[in-house]
Parts: sequence; structure tokens; C-alpha cells
Amino acid sequence: MGVPDVETSLQILLQLFERAALLFTCLFFITRIPRFKEIFQKERPSVFELCFITTVFCSFAIFGTYSGIKVDGSIVNVRIIAIVSGGILFGPWVGITTGVISGLHRYLIDIGGITSFPCLISSVVAGIISGLISRKVKDSWRWFVGIGAGMFCEVLTMLLILAFSHPFSIGQEIVSKIAFPMILGEVNIGFIVLLIKSVENEKEFVAAKQAKLALDIANKTLPYFRSITTESLKTICTIIKEDIKADAVAITDTKKILAYVGFGEERYQIGHEIISDLTKSAIRSGEITIRNHIQDQQTPQIQCLLIIPLKERDEVTGALKIYYRKANKITYSLQTMAIGLAQIISTLMEVSHIEEIKEEANKAEWKALQTKINPHFLFNSLNAIASTTRRNPGKARQLIMNLSGFMRYNLELNDEFIDIHKELQQVRDYIEIEKARFGSRLQVEYEIDEVAVRIPSLMIQPLVENAINHGVLKIKGPGVVTIAVKDIGDRVRISVKDTGAGIPEEVIEHVYQDNAPVTQIGLYNVYRRVKLIYGKGLVIKRLEPGTEVYFEIPKVSEHEGNYSRGRNTGT
Repeated sequence: MGVPDVETSLQILLQLFERAALLFTCLFFITRIPRFKEIFQKERPSVFELCFITTVFCSFAIFGTYSGIKVDGSIVNVRIIAIVSGGILFGPWVGITTGVISGLHRYLIDIGGITSFPCLISSVVAGIISGLISRKVKDSWRWFVGIGAGMFCEVLTMLLILAFSHPFSIGQEIVSKIAFPMILGEVNIGFIVLLIKSVENEKEFVAAKQAKLALDIANKTLPYFRSITTESLKTICTIIKEDIKADAVAITDTKKILAYVGFGEERYQIGHEIISDLTKSAIRSGEITIRNHIQDQQTPQIQCLLIIPLKERDEVTGALKIYYRKANKITYSLQTMAIGLAQIISTLMEVSHIEEIKEEANKAEWKALQTKINPHFLFNSLNAIASTTRRNPGKARQLIMNLSGFMRYNLELNDEFIDIHKELQQVRDYIEIEKARFGSRLQVEYEIDEVAVRIPSLMIQPLVENAINHGVLKIKGPGVVTIAVKDIGDRVRISVKDTGAGIPEEVIEHVYQDNAPVTQIGLYNVYRRVKLIYGKGLVIKRLEPGTEVYFEIPKVSEHEGNYSRGRNTGT
């Protein structure tokens, strides 16, 4: 091997770099196309996107074989460069698939050739090694390790050519000409990996830009979250629509449309049930739904849809929906911004609900104050005690203690959660006073399991009062009120049941629809507080005879802390 061999090797190396430069240029232009650029920027591409990426690198690898330089029965090419680059950048699936397909292709186009089988083996090995590098090597070192892996695979190819060549001199002649350019040409792996990584790193700039946009929208919408109404939600949707240049924006709860602004607004009635199967599915699963080319049933002109579930305490409470009339408008950057915005909206809505809890608790406290000084309740209680004094002084003394305990409880009422047994003691004091008034007409039974939970104050007594006044006292003859606290696994069920007149179905519907009946204000207040604190309101059932009202609370939860912090800080 003399000077001509060196010159030949240098010529081959230059030609190899030309092929690699063509590969590099093609990748560069692909990464400039917005839709493809987003695929390269994603941390976890979808199955479809992985198939697309695999197709791209398989095409490069196979093209590398076809565009290779023929030298004494061998083909000097950039196939290993494409295989290793794809595997390092996008994982084992891309690397191994590209290696196997391009290796088989190389073997099949030259079956029996002296280098065909060695190239098949080294291509598969390159795919496996590149996949391992993507999983095991730090991101910052992959370009350098990739060059080493490519060189190793080319060295392996040379050794296999020598091992399989007959006579050995032919293999030696081929290796002497192609080994240097093939091995040194693998430095192009580093260039390709760094190119794609630079595209991926652009997403940090995009993320920062979108985060700023999300925060700007949050600042604009913040005042409207202080009191969530239909009008405030419409204003919030309008701000979002204008800032992200959407054609329409909607907010829903888990069942109804709360607000809709933009194109097709006339077709969507506020308060109507959600009819979109995509929205229902997104709310059920809690997963983001993206449709870049779809026809909306109600608004056929809508081509693009992004549905992001809104969550409070990891429970889906609704959805933010973004619509576009043009297809393929849901870009990666828009999706990133919308996810951040939805998280902010969820937090703001939760804060708003804490404010509602505070307001409802204040209403409950005011009602308790009214109960304390209600002349009818107080005078009736004193009259009952006075009449009992003559017949049964001991009983009268006990009733005075009951009334004292009941009044003291209400005077000491604060915004903290209290032990359920303390709440039950207040209920017992109230019942003893009422039994003294109504005698045999009122019978009360307790079914109390031994549980250790804390609940907001004044949750049970209004339900008992409701059962007595609107249930038992509405019928002739005696009635029974049953107060139960049942341990049901990880939750506790608190129920009040009576054998009275039975609650009308329309009253139940009014309570469920947040339309408080004047005669059932105590029941409605408890329903609202339970719903705001625990996410689900009272369950109200009409029985034959009577009514049952119950709610369930977790044995261990964050609700108590959230409630107390919201009330004490005024957030």
C-alpha cells in the first residue's frame, strides 16, 4: 500500500463527507418545517410520530446505500451514520428498526457479495448500540459517545469482512482502501446529533414564551375569578380567545356548558348538557384530547379542537376547549401554553371555590347566630323547661344544661373543623330540647360507629332540624328521626333519616340545581358547603315514608387544611 492508496482513501473520505453533508442538509430542512419540527421537539413522540421518524431514518440509511461509492465490490456509504443518529436521538425503536431494515436491504441487493453479510451484522449491531446509548448515556455526552459507537461498528464491519473473505487477500485489499474513510466519516454522527439537539433546545425558548403568554392571560383573567358567574366565565373565554387567536373558546363543568365565546356561539346554549363524545371522553379519562383535523357535529366549519381537563385536587371538574376553523393549528407550542393556562385556571377556580366556602360558612355562622337569638326557639325552649320544672325538676335541670350546651357551642363556633363527636353532642342537646317540647311525637335513634374524623361545624344539626320541622311535625302521630354515622372503609357516611311527610321531588331538584327553596335554606346551605368542600353534595332521597339525607367524607383528606387556610388567609 503506497501513496496511491492514501490518495484513494482521501478521495473516498471527501466523497463520503459529501453524502453526509447531503443527509445533514435534508435533516436541516425537515427540522425547519413547523409540523415536523414539533415532532423532533417532543420528549415522547406518539406511535404515529415514531413511525414517521423511523421512516425518515430508514430512507436516509437506504439512500445512503444506493448513493454509496463502489470500491472493489464494497459500498462506502453513510448507512451506519443514519442508523446510529436515529437510535441515539429517538430511542431503541428507531435505531433497531432502522438497523434491521437497512441492513437487510444492504444484504438483499448484493447477496453473495463479500461485504453484504458483514454490513447486515454491523447495521443491526449499530441499531442496538444506539438504542442503549439513548437510554444509558447522559444527554450532553451522546454526540461524543455516538461518534465512538459509529467508529466501533465500522471497525466491526472491517473485521467481519476480513473474517468472511475468501481468499483473505481480497478482504485485505478492500479494507485497506475503505477502513480509514469509513471509520473517520463517523464523526458526522456528532454533527447530526448536535443539529437535532439544537432543534430540541429551541423548545425551551418556546416554552418560556408560551409560559409568559399563559401568565399574561392569567393576570388579565384574575379579577373575573373572584366571583365565578356565567358573565365572568364568558369574559375569561373572550380574553383567552383574543390572546391565543383562537376562533372559539369554551369552559364546561363535568356535565354542562358554562361559557362559549366565538365562532358558532349561537349553536351553544349556556347550561345545556355536553353532547360532544370527545369532551365526555376527555372528562372521564382526564387526558388531553387533540384533534387537528376533525369536523364538529354542531359546527362543521370547526377543523381543529383542543380539550384540556380542568382539575381540582386531582379530580376533573370540567374542561377548557379551544377551537380553530383551520386544520393543524394545534401546534406543540400552543399545546404547551394551553396546558399551563389550564393549570392556572384550575388553581384560580379552586381559590374561587375556597372563597365560596368562606362565604357559605359565614352564612351558616349567621344562621347559627339567628338560631341562638331566635325568639321563637328560645322562648319555646324556656317554656318547655318551665313546664317541666313542676313535674320533673331533675329533667328540667338536664334541659337547662342541654340549652346551655347548645348555646355555648354556637357562641364558640369558629371556622375550624371540629371532632364529629363534639358536633353530635350539640345535636343531642338540640334534640333533648325539641323532645321536651314535642314529647312522644318525636322519637330519635342513634346509630353511631366509633370513628375519628373532623368535619366543618353545623353540618348535622341543620339536617336534624329540617327532618323534625319539615318531616316529623308535618304528620299526625309520632315520627322517628334516625341519626347515623357509619364507617364504610376509607370513608364515613353521615345520614339523617325521618319517617315524616317526605320531601317533595321538586324541592330535591331545586337543591340540586342550586336554586334554594326559602323553606329549606338550612338543607341548601349544608348541600352547598358539602359540595364545595368535598366535591360532591348531599344525597337526598324521598322514602316511603319520610326522607333520607346523607353525605360521605374521607377519613383522611386535605379538605380540612384547604378549608382552614382559605378562611384564615382570605385567599
